[in-house]
This record gives sequence, C-alpha cells and structure tokens, in this order.
Amino acid sequence: MKNILAFILLGSWWVAASAADTYTIDPKHTHATFHFKHFGLSTFAGKIPAQDGSVTLDRAAKTGTVEVRFDLNKIATGVADFDDHLRSADFFDVAKHPTATFKASKITFQGDEPATIAGELTIKNITKPVTLKVTSFACIDKHPMANVPACGANATASLKRSDFGLTYAAPAVRDEIDLEIEVEAMRK
Repeated sequence: MKNILAFILLGSWWVAASAADTYTIDPKHTHATFHFKHFGLSTFAGKIPAQDGSVTLDRAAKTGTVEVRFDLNKIATGVADFDDHLRSADFFDVAKHPTATFKASKITFQGDEPATIAGELTIKNITKPVTLKVTSFACIDKHPMANVPACGANATASLKRSDFGLTYAAPAVRDEIDLEIEVEAMRK
C-alpha cells in the first residue's frame, strides 16, 4: 500500500512538474518592430503592437506554442502620412486585413531556454513559414505590477515583404525586412 501511495504521489508530482504553463500576451508590452532600407539611404523602423495572444510553455518537456495577433490599424513609424500609406491598399490594406497573425507549434530549446520558434506568419491572407531566433528570455515568479508569474522574450527574423504581397515601391525600397519581436506575457 505504501508503494502504491508513493507511486501515486510521485506520478502526480511528475504531471505537475511537466505540465505546460499558459501565458496571456500583454499587448502593451508586445510589438513587432520592423526595419528596412529606405531608398538605400537609411534604415527606417516602425512598430506594430500585438492585439492579443497566448504562449504555452512546457519547460520540462521543452515544448510550447505561440499565437499572436498584431493590430495593423495601430502601425506606427513616427510619420503620420507614412503610417496612413502603410495602412492603405498599397501595403497592408487594413480595411480588408486588419490583423497579422503568427502561430507556432515548434519551439526548440537550448538548455532550459527557448532558442527558436518556428511558425507561420499570415499577412493579407498570405501565410508563409517564419522562424524566430530568441535573443533573450526570462521568467519571474511575481510580476511587480500584476502579482502573477510572467515571462518575456526578444526574438529576431528576416523576411521578404514581397512574399506577403507587399511590393509597393520595389525595388527602390528594399524587399528584405528585419523583424524584432518583444513580448511580455503573464500566466493565466
């Protein structure tokens, strides 16, 4: 009987220890920052904030998923006229496609931390594979403001805007876009 009880306790500890944690994206601290060469003169940047999403991590099993929606209506470069142009049919056509999504079900780990996140990015109903390289990752037991466990990360990727139907001003404006993703999420 003691062996059965010990087995049940050990089994329930293992299930708890290996259970995945789900985190809700904090849209105030989650953005996709994009960089591109503008007419070959300078590197221009803008931000697209997250609308909502979630991250599930099972650090014991070294697996996880990510799903984030980005609000293209709130794209911001610091130049109002350019922001309006990016929202137009020439670029993101937000009247028809107000969000972009990133969905991933393959997270690879290096040691105890995520190293890459392979998923699919959808812009203007065009879906392409994108792999993010995680450049920093941290979790805390108690977020100082929300009083719940939280994690944050930064990741990078490069893509071609033409793959998503964003061809306006090419080739004068470079096709390659560098992305930096900053994300903070709190455990449900």
